[in-house]
Amino acid sequence: MKQNPKFYRYILFLLLNVFTTVFGPLVLAQSAVIASVQTNQNSPQYDSLNATYSISSVDSAVLTVRCANLKDSMAVSRQQARWISDRINAKLPDSVINYQKKNFLRAGIEWFSIQAIPASVNYFIRKDPVSHISFKNFFSHLKFSAWTWDDNLFATNQIAHPYHGQFYFNSFRSNNFTFLQSTLATVAGSYIWETAGETEPPSINDIINTSFGGTILGEMTHRLSHHILARPSLTKGQRNKKEILAMLINPINGLNRLLDGRWGNTTKGAVIDSSLVHTEVELGIRRFDAKEHNVLSRGKNDIYARIKLIYNNDDIDKKKPFDDFFLNLEIGSDDSSVVNAVNVYASLYGNRILSNLTGRHRGIVSAHFDFLRNEAFYYGSQSINYNIYSNFNIGQHTKLTTVLAGGPVVLAAVPDPYLHFGESRTYDYGPGADIRASATLSTLNRFKFGIDYRGGYFVTISGNKSHHYLHTASTSASVRIWKNFGVNLYSGYFRLEGHYQDHKNVNKDYPFIRLALAYNSEY
Repeated sequence: MKQNPKFYRYILFLLLNVFTTVFGPLVLAQSAVIASVQTNQNSPQYDSLNATYSISSVDSAVLTVRCANLKDSMAVSRQQARWISDRINAKLPDSVINYQKKNFLRAGIEWFSIQAIPASVNYFIRKDPVSHISFKNFFSHLKFSAWTWDDNLFATNQIAHPYHGQFYFNSFRSNNFTFLQSTLATVAGSYIWETAGETEPPSINDIINTSFGGTILGEMTHRLSHHILARPSLTKGQRNKKEILAMLINPINGLNRLLDGRWGNTTKGAVIDSSLVHTEVELGIRRFDAKEHNVLSRGKNDIYARIKLIYNNDDIDKKKPFDDFFLNLEIGSDDSSVVNAVNVYASLYGNRILSNLTGRHRGIVSAHFDFLRNEAFYYGSQSINYNIYSNFNIGQHTKLTTVLAGGPVVLAAVPDPYLHFGESRTYDYGPGADIRASATLSTLNRFKFGIDYRGGYFVTISGNKSHHYLHTASTSASVRIWKNFGVNLYSGYFRLEGHYQDHKNVNKDYPFIRLALAYNSEY
């Protein structure tokens, strides 16, 4: 078992120092957010990640409240229309709550509670010896040499910790702090838990997964919940349904709306939001081979459901953090895990490029969170990519979208058949690099065809001495059969190549097929 955490110790403490010394005084001293709405006079086309839709301008209250444009299947009242018009004319911030006063005390209490509640459960109810931390443990954890790698289950490290991190993030974000301030709170929350929450040594993989993944999931849930609450409702019952859905997505924001008396209120603390969310829901059958190469004759069938969300906010060319993001969430009936896939892409910065070439091209820096777990294969990572998105019109009814991307992988978890570390860890940890390429052709507003490739290279720094190559290739075809209903077909495979210093190399292929009924909507 190779344990060499020095590289990540240096990176970890460097990042903590940068955040504390450079960003800390700046962001904590920042006053309430003051911005102006940038209304878009055009209706540009947005083609990204296997979806194509139009973005409507929000430059008049008439367009904003028109039933067809709101996708709310209802008209809104004159009072709501007048309120929206007043807010737009006042040029209030887009996608920023009007209830802007920061509440540091409440944010701090909620942030502390996210630490205290699980610690108390472990200490008083579960009687877990790991929770009986002493001052001696705490001070020993502050040493640079204390940081190491843990042996938790794959799902615990790769999805439970990031989801916990989004609570740290939203404890501040839902109390009107900025994206950067909330990111600081996420890093701090993870650091405090690692050093003061348990007797076990602080974990390098935990602070990376919780901070990086928690920030991505946190801002995504923050924006989705505000997007839902920004849409007008005709009745109190319809409004409460939106409140419940938004609270399920972002529980802390829902709690704070209750505490502020904003629950069910369409004006106090309401949102001006020009974002558009394209949603595709699938229900179907998937067939994969957990033993390689025999997906047709020996594969296993499962029922699965999947939801894909594409969020776009305002200007298509100049991108700020999370102006665009993509979510893929898949659940299934196999024996490995209820949640089989969580993939999040989020833009961090972007601009128009290659304006002298045919087509429309954008360069975007993006953050990625990937979790995959089924009976055949599992994998997790957090990465940063630079993407070149290109859109081409081929005639009047056909469009082509291509994506070329690549960048560093901050940390990847890759299965290792020879590793049995601690009680439950059977995967290697290490950094690396990945590349992504895809092309989607859509025609006649009915047919869509796509190809996708993702490749990765990872060097193990915790686990058996090794390096890994991961290849994922897939094809897709979809047809709209009636209104918003369609049929989607996917086929592809995962290929993992493990090269070990002390063991025989491993090369495995995991093919899969999916067939599903799909429903598309925009909201």
